[in-house]
Amino acid sequence: MSLTVEKIHADVAELLGCDVAELKPETDLTDLGLDSMRIMGLVEQWRADGADTLEFADLAEQPNLGHWTKILTGNAA
Repeated sequence: MSLTVEKIHADVAELLGCDVAELKPETDLTDLGLDSMRIMGLVEQWRADGADTLEFADLAEQPNLGHWTKILTGNAA
């Protein structure tokens, strides 16, 4: 998989229109405006980047970078 911690963080920051430094592993991304449509967009983008088995529920169940980084890279944020 070609996803890195940096890419995941950059993709989310771009989507939310904020600086990467504002995003902490424990921040609830829905508090920053993330909604289900945006999550689906990330799922599709990251599937194209190699996360073939990624599902919407994987991201929606815990909308924070720490969880997402762990399931996408196998490492904590």
